[in-house]
Parts: sequence; C-alpha cells; structure tokens
Amino acid sequence: MKAERLLATLREQYKEWEDDKDGDEYRALFHAFCFLSYKMGDFQKYLDEMAAKEKK
Repeated sequence: MKAERLLATLREQYKEWEDDKDGDEYRALFHAFCFLSYKMGDFQKYLDEMAAKEKK
C-alpha cells in the first residue's frame, strides 16, 4: 500500500467538504492530510509495518 494513494483519497474527501470549512469533517480530513503529508516517510513506514502484520 502506498502512502501517496491514501493521501490522494484523503484529499478528495476533504475537498468534498470545502463548502463547510468550519465543520468537523473538513477540519479532521484536512489536518489529517496535512499531518500525514508532512510525515510521509513515517506514514509509509507505518503502512509497510501494518501490511507485514496482515500477512502473518
């Protein structure tokens, strides 16, 4: 699983809520996207670790 693909999905989701930028849905998705983008390497490492666990 690639971090870029999941981030693209998060971006699509927060864009759907742009009309309500004061809403919790928009804020949660937007800030999750920003944080995960900033920590892309850590996010990818986490995804790799979770994928390895799922295979066991």
